[in-house]
Amino acid sequence: MLKTTPFHPRTSALVSAQTWRRWAGYQMASGYDPHPDREYAAVRSSAALFDVSPLHKYIMSGRDAGRLLDRLITRDVTKLKPGQVYYTPWCDASGKVVDDGTLSRLDEATYRLTSADSSLRWLQMNAVGMNVAIEDVSQKVATLALQGPLSRAILARLTPADLTRLKYFRVISTTLSDIPVGISRTGYTGDLGYEIWVDASHALALWDALIEAGTPYGIVPAGVWALDIARIEAGLIMLDVDYHSAHHALIEQRKSSPFEINLGWAVSAGKGPFNGRKPLVAERQRGARWGFVGLEIEWGSFERLFAAHHLPPQISNIPWRVSVPVSIGGSQVGYATSGCWSPLLKKPLALAHLSRPHDAAGTRVEIEVTVEHQRKRAAATVRTLPFFDPERKKA
Repeated sequence: MLKTTPFHPRTSALVSAQTWRRWAGYQMASGYDPHPDREYAAVRSSAALFDVSPLHKYIMSGRDAGRLLDRLITRDVTKLKPGQVYYTPWCDASGKVVDDGTLSRLDEATYRLTSADSSLRWLQMNAVGMNVAIEDVSQKVATLALQGPLSRAILARLTPADLTRLKYFRVISTTLSDIPVGISRTGYTGDLGYEIWVDASHALALWDALIEAGTPYGIVPAGVWALDIARIEAGLIMLDVDYHSAHHALIEQRKSSPFEINLGWAVSAGKGPFNGRKPLVAERQRGARWGFVGLEIEWGSFERLFAAHHLPPQISNIPWRVSVPVSIGGSQVGYATSGCWSPLLKKPLALAHLSRPHDAAGTRVEIEVTVEHQRKRAAATVRTLPFFDPERKKA
């Protein structure tokens, strides 16, 4: 049986089209409407409320908590200050990515790690011989993401905290409508937004308070489809969609290093030993074999493929998650892993792995498109990610 999140009594009543999906063992809404248009629009124009409770969440505390995490992740934990959040990958001994997530330093000796996949066993294996307590709080802590340009204004109605002082990738403890919460300036949409961490017992009260405060601002509960469109526009990767965990990949070719999925910036060049350090130092010197990039599919080329069959262009407003070949001159140079029609940019977009040097911005490529049961190729241009990066995200 699939589990349900602490917010399910509220969210389940809103799923008009019964568009349920599985997320980390939970029953979650793809969308509350039959299509994601209204929910996506809220992300970019007002505020969307996402239930992201299926994230795996771990609390680490004790004398060696920082030491454990510095061994585990690719970023330098000694530079992470209390109240600060890292986005980071972590790797196996071969320098291949196991998972990615956020690491928050809640106080001097307490950290919270989130991950897409279960990471408890990996944490325990790396903690052997260390003085550190590891607690899986995935079901004890419920999480909402309030994302969009009016998200700060909504929260300001409920909290005594001055959120104008909460910087990008920082976290505080405060209250919302007198409910104890943690608020972090983080999210998966590439927009102004916050994630709210609350004891599961207060989940429904928190949801009700946010909906009441946000209704005058146009708050909209939103599902995975809208989140997917926003994260593609933001150029953000997804485990099991854009890359495979090194722990689950069936063959070596399915594994990726941080440099191959656009996370080379998150690999410390100067810190001491950590998982995968030696192969990652070597890869930094020689260069990665693959690049992870954006593709803008040219509308005219796409349209002509359908016009040849006397059809209008057919493109879904629901994002896709399949592997699609990308070629140059008839020879495959990579593959796209997810994509969507961007309502904001008015373009079909895709995220893709391309072999070097074909990943250079401005390179002309072709992406496979199926038209009337025939495999065709539409022209596309390589773009540096993100596609959309508004100033308000960090303002």
